[in-house]
Amino acid sequence: MSDGGPPPTLAAIDIGTNSFHLVVARPTTAVAFEIIARDKEVVRLGSGSGDMKKLAPDAIDRGIEALTRFHKVADISDAPIRAIATSAVREAHNRDEFVRRARDEAGVDVEVVSGVEEARLIHLGVLQDVPAADERLVLIDIGGGSTEFVVAKGPEMLEARSLKLGAIRLTNRFFTEEPVTSSQVKECRTHIRAYLGPVVREVERHGFDVAIGSSGTILNLAEMARQRRGESGRLVSNATFTRKELGKVVDALVDAPTVKKRLKVPGLDAKRADIIVAGALLLEEAFDALGIEEMTVSDYALREGLVLDALQRQSSSGVIGEGTADIRDRSVRRLSQLAPEEAEHVEQSRRLALELFDGTAAIHGLFTDCRELLAAAALLANVGIAISHERHHHHSYYVIRNAEHLRGFTQREVELIAQVARYHRKSAPKNKHEAFAALSSSDQRLVRILAGILRVAIALDRAHDNRVAGLTVDCSAETVVLKLEVRGDPSLELYTAEERKGLLEQALDAEVRLEV
Repeated sequence: MSDGGPPPTLAAIDIGTNSFHLVVARPTTAVAFEIIARDKEVVRLGSGSGDMKKLAPDAIDRGIEALTRFHKVADISDAPIRAIATSAVREAHNRDEFVRRARDEAGVDVEVVSGVEEARLIHLGVLQDVPAADERLVLIDIGGGSTEFVVAKGPEMLEARSLKLGAIRLTNRFFTEEPVTSSQVKECRTHIRAYLGPVVREVERHGFDVAIGSSGTILNLAEMARQRRGESGRLVSNATFTRKELGKVVDALVDAPTVKKRLKVPGLDAKRADIIVAGALLLEEAFDALGIEEMTVSDYALREGLVLDALQRQSSSGVIGEGTADIRDRSVRRLSQLAPEEAEHVEQSRRLALELFDGTAAIHGLFTDCRELLAAAALLANVGIAISHERHHHHSYYVIRNAEHLRGFTQREVELIAQVARYHRKSAPKNKHEAFAALSSSDQRLVRILAGILRVAIALDRAHDNRVAGLTVDCSAETVVLKLEVRGDPSLELYTAEERKGLLEQALDAEVRLEV
C-alpha cells in the first residue's frame, strides 16, 4: 500500500463459496465512499465437495472466468482491485492453484482471510449501511461455506466467531437428494444447534439491542417475508422481518420438497432454490438460540468493508472508531500477553528492529507494509515460551499461525509474521523447511531480511536490560555499519550480535559491522 492518498476509485471483490461480488467505489473523503458500480456472479466455488476440502476443476474455471470479467469492469474506472477469498478457498487443499490461476490468468491477486477477519470486514461494511453506531448489536452473515457472527457495541467488535455452517455446506451434507424429508430437516436442525453453543454464550454475556443480517441468503429470506406481507417494490437496506415471519417462510420452503415446487414460493431467488432450505433452517435456529425477535437487513457486507478497510489503511483515522493499523496493533499486543515476562524485552527488540529496518531501507527496498510485519513478529517472537522454552521459536510459529484472533491481517500476512518469528533464532530459513518452501520467492526474500534484522535486534538486548539505547546505520552497497548508543558494558550484546548477524549479511548481500 502506498503512503499517498487514496486512488480516485477502488474495486473490492468478495470471493465467496456461493457467489462472487464486485463493488467499485469512489472515495468521497479519506474514510468514506460512494458505490459507482456493482456486479455479481453465482459461481458455486464450494460445490461438488461435501467436506469443502477441494475446489473442483470446473468450479475453479468458473471462478477464473468471473474474476477476469470483474477485472474488466474495474478497468473501466481505472480502479485498483483488492480481492478477498473466504471459506471455500480458505479450507481447500488446492487453494494455491486457485490463487495462482487468479493471478496469472485473471490478473487478480487474491488474499485469503481467516473467519474472524472475514467477520471484522463484514461488520465494518454493515455499519456504513445500518445506523447502529451507538447500539449493542449482534450481526449474522450466512455464506455458502461458513456463517460469521459478531457481537459489537457500535464500531467496537466485542466478539467474532466463524462457524462451519453455510447454505451450500449444509445442503451438501443433508439435502443432496429430492424430495426434502422431515427426517433430513430434523437432522440438519440438530447439527446446527450443536454448533451454536459458543455463540449463544457470547451473546448472552454481552446482550444486544438490535440484530442485523447480511448476505444473499438473509436478504432473500427477508424478501420472501416482505412479499408475504403484500409489499411491492425493491427490498432496501434497513428493512426488517420478525421471528414469526421467518417461521412462516421456513414452513413454506420445507413444505415445498423439490426445487420445482420451491420456485413457486413468492420472492424466492431462483438461483438459490436448491440451497435456500439449509440457509433458512440455519437462520431460524439462530433466531431461536439467540432470542432474536426482529432482524434488520443490510445490503452492505464484506466487499464494502474491504473498501473502507483499504481507505483506513491509508488514513490515520476512521469514521467508525479505530483504523485498521490500530486494530492490528491491539490484536498483536493482546496475543503477546501469552508471555508477559517477555514484555519489556520484546518491546526493546521491536524498537531496535524498526531502527535497523529504517536504516537499511536503501538496501532492502521493502515497503512500509513490511515494517509492520516486522514489528508484529518482534512482539510475538517469544509467545511460544507459554508452551515451552525449549524450541520456543517453533512453538511461536504454531501459536501465531493458528491464532485466529490476529485481527486485520490476511492469512498471507499471518504466515509471514509467524515465519519471521520462527527464524528469530537457531537455524536459518531453508528450502527443506516445508512452510518456507511453500512461499513465493519474493516472500522468501522478505522472511530472510526481516528475520535477519530481528535476530540482530534481539541479540542487542541479550541481557534484557536495554543496554543499547538506540542505533543509527551507515550503508553502502557492500557494508552496513551499525553505530550503537549504549549504557554500561555492551560486550555481551556485541558478542551475540556478531554471532547472529550471518542471516542478515546473507539477505542483504553486505557485510554488517557493529561500532559503539
